[in-house]
Amino acid sequence: MKKILVPTDFSKHAEYALKVAAQIAKKDNSEIILIHMLELPTTGNDAITTSHEIPELMLFKNAAISKLDSIMNSPYLDGIKISKVLQFELAFDGIMNNGKSHNADLIIMGSHGASGFQEMFIGSNTEKVVRNSDVPVLVIKKEEENFNAENFVFASDFSDEIKKPFEKVVDFANKFNSHIHLVNINTPNNFKSTSVAQKIMDKFTAEFKINRFSTHIYNDINVEKGILHFAKDINADLIGMSTHGRKGIAHFFNGSISEDLVNHAKRPVITFKI
Repeated sequence: MKKILVPTDFSKHAEYALKVAAQIAKKDNSEIILIHMLELPTTGNDAITTSHEIPELMLFKNAAISKLDSIMNSPYLDGIKISKVLQFELAFDGIMNNGKSHNADLIIMGSHGASGFQEMFIGSNTEKVVRNSDVPVLVIKKEEENFNAENFVFASDFSDEIKKPFEKVVDFANKFNSHIHLVNINTPNNFKSTSVAQKIMDKFTAEFKINRFSTHIYNDINVEKGILHFAKDINADLIGMSTHGRKGIAHFFNGSISEDLVNHAKRPVITFKI
């Protein structure tokens, strides 16, 4: 894991993400790229090039640079290679573009979650990044003074399409010496007998070299609740899932379990794009 991208809006949740990034960077000798996007309102004109707004733009820019420099001098970042990026760009676009241009191996973001009307119609930049990023996204919900991925829950149906992203799951888990709890959530609408579900999981895992893992079959009323309940039962440190990255009307009607988990889980969540 060479490069970790950490977006910040200078909130406490963004700081939680950066502190976890620092812990990972120290263990893996990684570089942190700290980015902040200046989102400025426009009135149909290009706000960046409109001459009468340049002093205001410079004020915002200089204030942001000062905040970034202050963050980069935090004691918890001592000894870590870290660079900053400041751009006039929409947050989501900036995160995605910088992830690609810097060849990031991991994106770490903070999130306080969302619910109700806001979750359905507005969403968050974190949700959109989770949905679209080809790079694994680790979402931090609260301060993690000692980030630990010892008990790593990975929920899946273990179909063939999961095999490619699962290579990244195994790589991540092996680096952290995690015990992966592979879980198949059995629901009333998609029920499999224990023997059938176990055969599917055994066949799937036989193709990978996983240092430490166990398989589980867990019954619940839906997949999201099953993952949350199972993670609580084993006191998981981290929840992982693959995401389809559905967009447009398909996403509106089908939703995304990964995005729901990002909103509702109290534990860190990591997603891997199919």
